[in-house]
Amino acid sequence: MNAIALEFKKNAVRTVKDLQRRQLVKTALGNFEIARNDKVARFQDWQKARYVAAKLKWEALENLHANIQRLEENLKKNGAIVHWAATAEEARRIVSAIAKEKNARLIVKSKAMTAEEIHLNEALEKEGYEVVETDLGEFIVQLRREPPYHIVFPAMHLTRYEISDLFAQKLGSQPTDKAEELTMIARRVLREKYIKADIGITGANFAVADCGVISITENEGNARLTAALPKVMITLIGIEKVIPKLEDLALFLPMLATAGAAQLISGYNTFYSGPRKNGETDGPQEYHVILLDNGRTELLADPIERDALRCIRCGACLNVCPIYRTIGGHSYGTTYCGPIGAVITPIMRGIEDWQQLSYASSLCGACAEICPVKIILHHHLLKNRKIAATKKPVWWQKIGFKIFSKISTCPTLWSIITKCGRLLQKLHPLVKGSRLDPAYAWTKERDLPPIAPQTFKEWWRSKK
Repeated sequence: MNAIALEFKKNAVRTVKDLQRRQLVKTALGNFEIARNDKVARFQDWQKARYVAAKLKWEALENLHANIQRLEENLKKNGAIVHWAATAEEARRIVSAIAKEKNARLIVKSKAMTAEEIHLNEALEKEGYEVVETDLGEFIVQLRREPPYHIVFPAMHLTRYEISDLFAQKLGSQPTDKAEELTMIARRVLREKYIKADIGITGANFAVADCGVISITENEGNARLTAALPKVMITLIGIEKVIPKLEDLALFLPMLATAGAAQLISGYNTFYSGPRKNGETDGPQEYHVILLDNGRTELLADPIERDALRCIRCGACLNVCPIYRTIGGHSYGTTYCGPIGAVITPIMRGIEDWQQLSYASSLCGACAEICPVKIILHHHLLKNRKIAATKKPVWWQKIGFKIFSKISTCPTLWSIITKCGRLLQKLHPLVKGSRLDPAYAWTKERDLPPIAPQTFKEWWRSKK
């Protein structure tokens, strides 16, 4: 077992034992589920909407090459500067070059999972830039120096008391248990950052090819301020977010709000196409759009797995996943956690290092049932497991399988081993919880089923 898998196991075990944290997440997601079901019921036909959304996204992926070229052309017509980034390193280099050219010191960021994916904050901070997250949840976890816990709700694992203590320690505020007061504390700090910022960085929910428009959905208004006040705006977006037509958003925006935030429509849905025009009072003087690949074309090349690129990052699959609810978002050790993360991470970052995520699933299918774009996630998890199983086993696994093959194909040996097993199972308490190899100590967390006192053949002979 590699270091990444061992770290995953260690983190999962620690979270499983934190019953208070698990209850907090369970309660939050339980309340969310009630609200989401209420909004789903208001659709005339939710299942038909899922079917249409899935079809639109599939067609967009099938024609991604043409759609993304059209997006680039129209963005340039609107005055935007378009960059292509094949890798995370290249994307970081582009952002760094823009910041250096503009002599930037302070950079504000709205919610951007692509920035988390390429570890942009850490890279910019190493170069001496001050980077401030402006989404409230992201701002909180940034102060804690930890990654988001959830794709949509980054700080859902924290209580208001923990946030109050954090603000008192980092911002010098007075302790409070009122959510409104905590929000105002963050607001006072962030408003000053907006005014002083040299560059604003955003993610994006969709990119519309036919008119060269970037669509950003939010509920706090921080993305609008991030885009409106700094002189330079940068949008970092994965190439799979491209959709063909503006009218497609009439379906995607309410579906994203319903599945992701239990709303009929999100508070702010803003379109960006280029820099500030003549006569406009706010907006950036310069607008950059970075189209990020970072393994997406490799995923697109797989005729089965490309289905996962339909994802609109609503987080619905995380909300219903019993494994995510139990082990939490930080246990996964990667940007995209939950079922969708367990599908795309092994493919985009290497099945050898990340295959354990595909086994972090009960295969109950709840994620596929709730996905607004009908990604059959548990089938992809099974495919990842199949790929992992074809990898060359380690030496002791080879020896073990050869021994088992000999025993299982020889009736005499099987009979002897079975009889010996009945005697040896009495020694089970001596090996239960063995620490010789904690990664494979099956009985450490499971009961070993007792061997039957009599085999079928023995029973049949007794009847004769």
